[in-house]
Amino acid sequence: MSLRLLASILALALACTGNIDEPDPMETDPDPEVELPAFVPVAPNLPRLTAAQYRNTLLEVFGDPLPAFELEADTNPHLFFSIGAAQTTVSERGVDQYEIAATNIARALFADPARRDALLGCPLTADGCARSYVERLGRRLFRRPLDDDEVERWLEVATIGDDPMRGLEYVTSGMLQAPSFLYRAELGHETPEGTRALDGYEVAARLSFLFLDRGPDDALLDAAAAGALDDEGGIDEAARQLMDDPRARQTVRAFFEQYLDLVRLDRLTRDPARYPGWSESLRFAMRTEVELLVDDLVFERDADVRELFTTRRTFVNTTLAEFYGLDAPGAGPITFVPVEFPLDGPRAGLLTFAGPLAMNAHPTETSPTLRGKYVRERVLCESVPAPPDDVDLNIPEAPVGEPRTLRERLEQHRADERCAACHAFIDPPGMLFQHFDSVGAYRETENGLPIDATGDLDGTFLADARDLAEALRTDERVPRCIVRQLFRHATGRLEEASEARPLRALEDEFAASGYRFRELMLELARSEVFRVSGALDEEVEE
Repeated sequence: MSLRLLASILALALACTGNIDEPDPMETDPDPEVELPAFVPVAPNLPRLTAAQYRNTLLEVFGDPLPAFELEADTNPHLFFSIGAAQTTVSERGVDQYEIAATNIARALFADPARRDALLGCPLTADGCARSYVERLGRRLFRRPLDDDEVERWLEVATIGDDPMRGLEYVTSGMLQAPSFLYRAELGHETPEGTRALDGYEVAARLSFLFLDRGPDDALLDAAAAGALDDEGGIDEAARQLMDDPRARQTVRAFFEQYLDLVRLDRLTRDPARYPGWSESLRFAMRTEVELLVDDLVFERDADVRELFTTRRTFVNTTLAEFYGLDAPGAGPITFVPVEFPLDGPRAGLLTFAGPLAMNAHPTETSPTLRGKYVRERVLCESVPAPPDDVDLNIPEAPVGEPRTLRERLEQHRADERCAACHAFIDPPGMLFQHFDSVGAYRETENGLPIDATGDLDGTFLADARDLAEALRTDERVPRCIVRQLFRHATGRLEEASEARPLRALEDEFAASGYRFRELMLELARSEVFRVSGALDEEVEE
């Protein structure tokens, strides 16, 4: 396949993918007492494999080791790489990177006789061996059986040159560059109702990407071939098996990493002279603490995932225990143990952990604005508009010799009418964290002045961050936001208003399960909104 032809196909495939700046369609949530309109499925999108899905699928099909390769960086509009994969186009350089990766991977596989023979599964001289290889490899990479015409075309590729083995190397490289591999074409088939229902193979692919972030294995494809994924019972059985796969832990962790924006911790720096407690080992511990809490809630205890924002339970190593001032028997430099924050202490829930506090602060001071924005956007799924282009975002410095708290300086900033409304929305919850400095350490004073950490959430007075944790414990927006974020992550797009009814049903099932995240994933897999789409867009049909 010509590289330029591939580039043209990729560009055509992306013509249907929408606008990266698309606004949130669900700014306000419908009154739960109001009857929702009937579910109207939306047209399918055509997401590209994310870098993780690309690598995981190759490891699933070919095993380790694989030669190093570089792909175009994923983007994460609306938080998730899956949405970026459905909205961003591949550059010409990105197409070149796919070709280089495919060529090098195929070359490495066929340069190792033992690995090559295991991959082929038969002597190349045996009758039908090349056809068998094309059919098996195509089924795994394209996530469906190849039709007869496709098989014949790939067998023609296998005859290029005088060396049959080199021909199959070309087939392997070509399949790794084919749109049927690089794009998830889960388009479904038309139903009498005018919608499009996924077939068994498309369900297998969608389930595998949801739970394991990779293409389906032979067992799941066999289940599709046998018709086991054609009804809700079969889908539920397959989904439960995938949820119990140890690799599902990493998939769930990746979801929460994106949802909570933990990648920012990887870039976090602070001046140790200004913050003596800061170190690279502390930064490592900050991220690990959140990851272990997610594992504990979802897999170890299968508990109410809302505890993420309310719990006093956490996990620390010696570095983090010292930072928090906690006793942690059994902890070591790389050994984390469960501990409880004291009931009368200042911390409760992930929002008071060192990592989220530090990544939502400036290098030299805190930021109630960033911290409040994080609460609004990440925890409550509310959108915060960008500031006007002509507004000075710098907070006024205190006059020399007249120390002031950041609260006092923000009051000056909010005097600008263009800033007032937005800051009135995000600063009050952000102020609740003012007892924590730029690295998340607790403090009583700021610039020698006592700290006022009072604030509010939508008009309800709160004394501090512990009060916020209590308020979030029963706030219906928290589980609704988790449902919405999982849906976006799983489908690679924002929800539409016409999908409010099945999303409400997901919220109800989530509540009935005791807000267990495992059950939410299983319920999503069974949901009609996950398995049915609307009519194809004209661009897709072309």
